[in-house]
Amino acid sequence: MTESNGTTEQKPFDAMTPEQLTELCQRGFDGVVGLKYLAVSGDDVRAEWDVTPQLHQPAGIMHGGVLCAVVESVASIAGTAWFGSRGHVVGVNNSTDFLRATRSGTLTAHGQPIHRGRTQQLWQVDITDDGGRLIAQGKVRLANIENTAHLGQ
Repeated sequence: MTESNGTTEQKPFDAMTPEQLTELCQRGFDGVVGLKYLAVSGDDVRAEWDVTPQLHQPAGIMHGGVLCAVVESVASIAGTAWFGSRGHVVGVNNSTDFLRATRSGTLTAHGQPIHRGRTQQLWQVDITDDGGRLIAQGKVRLANIENTAHLGQ
């Protein structure tokens, strides 16, 4: 059901268990990557995925686009959980630095807010490997959109 502000009726992300959110997100790009949410709130989001050959670039290491996409997903889920029923958030900038190559193992993404305001949010997402080494770090700026009926039109 679509409400007057253009949002669809759905359980808020911060009210979902990590398992419920993982199931919801499996329908899209997060499912392709195999992203599993471990913790979700408006203050902190953690997720993990396994590095597989399908996620490699031709040189046999994790494709940087996957890292960027995970940073975007984690920040967007966190921002949406914080913004709640006021509307939706959309990413308007993603800057991700690749610090260490990886070929296998499990990576963990941890997102925390830098700034949360009336019209925008800024989130930092750190991606670490099994040994706790920093693989990538990204910042995502999100726009807070209260009336989303016009988006995609």
